[in-house]
Amino acid sequence: MLRRVTTPLEEQGKYIQVGAFLGLSSASPRDSGIPDLLRRADIAMDHAKSARSARPMWFDSRMERELIAHSEIEQGIRFGLDHDQFLPYFEPQVDLATGRLTGFEVLARWDHPLTGIIAPDRFIAIAEEHNLIGRLSDQVVRKALAAAVDWDPALTLSINISPRQFTDSWLAQKIVRLLAESGFPAERLVVEVTESSLFGDIDLARTIVQSLKNQGIALALDDFGSGFSSLSHLSALPFDKIKIDRTFVASIGKNRQSAAIVRAVTTMAQALDVPVVAEGIEDAAAHETLLQMGCASGQGWYFGKPIAAEDVPHMLHQRHALPRRNLPTEPSARRG
Repeated sequence: MLRRVTTPLEEQGKYIQVGAFLGLSSASPRDSGIPDLLRRADIAMDHAKSARSARPMWFDSRMERELIAHSEIEQGIRFGLDHDQFLPYFEPQVDLATGRLTGFEVLARWDHPLTGIIAPDRFIAIAEEHNLIGRLSDQVVRKALAAAVDWDPALTLSINISPRQFTDSWLAQKIVRLLAESGFPAERLVVEVTESSLFGDIDLARTIVQSLKNQGIALALDDFGSGFSSLSHLSALPFDKIKIDRTFVASIGKNRQSAAIVRAVTTMAQALDVPVVAEGIEDAAAHETLLQMGCASGQGWYFGKPIAAEDVPHMLHQRHALPRRNLPTEPSARRG
């Protein structure tokens, strides 16, 4: 059936390619009727679509459990947004040469009334899929700016913008409004975007970026190296920072290719006079390697896990307790 349906059609000298997905469900003596059989086949077909599978996909009970869990999380997100359950956590960012705290990246957390704090990998993708990410981001960023407005003015605050948000032509105005409401200085804010945010409409992306830059807001290219890593994006948009994807940082001491990619990105960024931030630094060895490669700053569990807003003042008071390195001798510094 799939082969028949997906065979290209010729119409007026042009070929038309039709796509198709097929879900199957087997009947058993326990089945209550045709509607249940069709429902399970439909669930299997949705999985085939999600996987872009060219083969028929058979239903199994795991698919239904995942669908129920997915639906429960979606409804939970909607309820959580209505009841102000999403809040910011703050991951420290440091100067790799001195260990000095330079700022924080804002990360979303879900303060669920039954299960407690839920990490973003459980809900961000679902929020994006159901077009809830804009509301969720506003709720988290608003709280983050209000909490950080009275912190050390030398500290920056980085916020993540999803690809779906970057299709909103009013995005820059919304961010500026949040700044005005909180009184947080625009020059202390860094907006992080991934390359995938730029693929849909580069002209709209350029307009949004320029509007943000006009307000004094800095721009960082996030997760560089994980996608197409197009140099055209670096030349077309005025990025103030490049963030190396944590996948390469985590394996920098074990994988020669990861080390080569990090070194190449750092060298390129230095030529463009754009500082590099490394994500996912988890040990002293990675810290030292990145510093020798010329990485300016970084973040990761080696410097501290993300913390709630009420815990940040204590960290600021104990700034000297952050991991620090012995400064290199002059010859070592030159080799870096």
